[in-house]
Parts: sequence; C-alpha cells; structure tokens
Amino acid sequence: MSLREIDSDCWQQLETGASEPDAGFHFLTLASVDQQGKPQARTLVLRAVDRVKRTLELHTDMRSPKWQALAVNPDVTVLGYSAKTQLRLQGTVELHAAHSAVAEAAWQRLSRRTQQTYAGAAPGSDIDHQSNDVANAEDNFGVLLIRITQLDWCLLAREDNQRALLNYTDDGALVSSKWVHP
Repeated sequence: MSLREIDSDCWQQLETGASEPDAGFHFLTLASVDQQGKPQARTLVLRAVDRVKRTLELHTDMRSPKWQALAVNPDVTVLGYSAKTQLRLQGTVELHAAHSAVAEAAWQRLSRRTQQTYAGAAPGSDIDHQSNDVANAEDNFGVLLIRITQLDWCLLAREDNQRALLNYTDDGALVSSKWVHP
C-alpha cells in the first residue's frame, strides 16, 4: 500500500467510524493535559469527519473538567485501534459551546435519547446530586472539532509491522508523508 493509499484508507475508515456504531473507529480515545499538568485520556464517540479539512467532531458535556482543560491547552492526541491498525492523530481542538452555530447543528442531528444524556448531573459530581432537567440539556452540550495536523499509522502484524507518518497543513492538505520504523 502506498502512502497516499494509507491516507485515503485511514480517512475512509474514520468516516465509516462516524457513521456506523459497530465500526472499528466509532469509539476513540482523546488524550489531553488537565489544568494540573497531568495527562488524561477518555473514550468518546466519533460523530463526524471532514476528510478535506482533516477534522474530527466529538461531543462532550461543557461542565466536564476536560472542557475547561481544553480551553487552556487545546493540543490533543486521538487514539484509535481497529483490525490491527492503530491510528494516532495529533491536532488542536476548537471548542464550540452550546447554542453556537456548530453546536446547534450537531444537537439537531442527535437522537432524543442521546440529547437526554446531557440533562443529568455534571460529570464527576457526587452521586447524591441528581438532575434530570431535560429542558436545559442543550445548555450543557459542546462540540469538539479537532483539526488533525499529523496522522501516525501503524499496522501491527506478527511479522513486519509497518508505520507511516502523514502531516497536514492547517487547511487540510497532505504536506508530507514518510515511512518510519515501527
């Protein structure tokens, strides 16, 4: 497989992950640094992909500690694994708060059941604190748009692992790619 084919295949798999709940890259791990300087990782659902702009769309509760941490340090790594393929995607997060144009459009695409998940108590709050104010659920909803600047592709095999680095410009163009040792 050529480096251009790897680029195309990776973004196709990510698009499939966003559209199909049973796809391999539907759940991704988002790694960032919290406000105390400690690494944090959590699993989120991949909601949308723009292969031209090289962006991933993830959703989160704006009351979560990650929202505040990403506002301070927007540099992230997204990790996915499927069918012996590991993707490490480095990029920068753009936060789109509740009721912004981006968040409003994303909110409208969610099922009623998923919308209700934003009505509960704040993430990380004590279990004694109950809240099911569905009317204000959208007030808690935020969108993370991650602009990918590097894709680290690694095919894990019993023999002959393969690895490639692909770098993108801010507007999404593939600017360089190369094979590297796994």
